[in-house]
Amino acid sequence: MQALLSKIKINPLFWFVMGIGVVTGYFREVLMVFTIVFIHEMGHAFAAHFFKWRIHKIELLPFGGVAEVEDGGCRPFHEELIVIISGPLQHIWLILLSYLCMQLPFWSLSDHQLFVWHNLMILGFNMIPVLPLDGGRLIQLWFTYRFSYVLALTYSRWISSVILGVLLLLSVKFFPFHLNLWVVLSFLIIANYLEWKQRHYRFIRFLMTRRHAQSHQLEHSIIVVRDSMPLREVMKKCRRGHQHLFTIFQLEEGTSLTVKEEELLDVFFTEKHPQTPLSLLNLAGIRK
Repeated sequence: MQALLSKIKINPLFWFVMGIGVVTGYFREVLMVFTIVFIHEMGHAFAAHFFKWRIHKIELLPFGGVAEVEDGGCRPFHEELIVIISGPLQHIWLILLSYLCMQLPFWSLSDHQLFVWHNLMILGFNMIPVLPLDGGRLIQLWFTYRFSYVLALTYSRWISSVILGVLLLLSVKFFPFHLNLWVVLSFLIIANYLEWKQRHYRFIRFLMTRRHAQSHQLEHSIIVVRDSMPLREVMKKCRRGHQHLFTIFQLEEGTSLTVKEEELLDVFFTEKHPQTPLSLLNLAGIRK
């Protein structure tokens, strides 16, 4: 527990929004929101800790939080699903607890209604399919289950950007002077820009993690490519949760060559020019 608490960081935006609440005389609401956000994030943290994920930090935000973990995209799907939904699930028992507390003298009906409202607002906002919100992470996880890792990240970024654009247009039309909302939207814009900027790094980290993955726990599949395809583009076809065999059609000889994924990964990380076509690599030397 102490190890998890030491990982918690509070984003300046959280203090900014909370400070506005205190100045305007809404201290009770500020305390409610802080408690809800804290429990929401600890739900993610406890689930990640249970699966022995390495947690870098847990950052509290006005609408939830972001847990930064050491994940190269090779964790089992069920683990990441549980880690993602463990945050939103906390709101269910919080609302039930609030209902039970109405029998106590310090918790009135108005307190219960306000507490439920904040829970539903934070839960609803977090489930919007925009990265890095929980809804965006669920969409991204589903795409990685259906498509190659690189393609999944591309699709989820596009969906996130489109929906964020719609939210911006709606905010301009209906809430042009809502300061708290614009602070949150600004954070989401920056987060999505960083997601796009780090796309190449995430791809390389994914491949590096696969070199040490336990292949017996993965589903085996075959990827068919032509030898004219660049090595980097071939590796972009790797899918999460799969261990691949690459069947390479050699156009000039009219034959095919089968190469294991780990062998092709070794070539990728030793080759100085990953854009080199497969036909120019000494693949026959690693696979007779």
